[in-house]
Amino acid sequence: MDFHIPSIKKRTYYMLPIITSLVQTLAVNGLGLLAGAVQAKGKEFIESKIGVRIPENPSQEDLIKLKQLEIEQEQLLLQYTLKQKELEIEESKLLAEMHRASQENITHRWQSDMGSDSKLSKNIRPGTLVYILTAYLLFALLSAMGIDINEAYVKLLGEWGQLVMLAYFGGRSVEKIFEMRMHSSNKKEEQA
Repeated sequence: MDFHIPSIKKRTYYMLPIITSLVQTLAVNGLGLLAGAVQAKGKEFIESKIGVRIPENPSQEDLIKLKQLEIEQEQLLLQYTLKQKELEIEESKLLAEMHRASQENITHRWQSDMGSDSKLSKNIRPGTLVYILTAYLLFALLSAMGIDINEAYVKLLGEWGQLVMLAYFGGRSVEKIFEMRMHSSNKKEEQA
């Protein structure tokens, strides 16, 4: 026998427009709390917890009943919405910490390279930048002379150039901005 089990991804793909439409309908009609809970936990989960089926296209009468239900179940709905917001905050904190650690590692790596006795480790980043800019200029000159360069190479070289430029010039600037923000937030905490 051949059983076909649809993947979660496929089910989510087909359900997403329906849930989005339902959430918009609920929110527009003053049911923001219910809309937030449905968006955070899913329609079926909320229906099982409140014991009422939420129609896909609620009529005006359905909306009135749902508003009454929202008032009665306010604490439960707030709890689900609040849990979703807490998860989002935790995720943001984790991403910020990962970014900070990454920037710190880059700084330590660059300091280690500059402290090394090897000329190669001190000059690899500026050398890479000069090489990529020279190659890009060469491609531009060849193109101006009518010699056709494969567009894939030019595009790849351009993307590498962006990465190297951002790392070489922008990386430390972003790190300084991040440090200034952390320093100012720490001062505010100390003053409080």
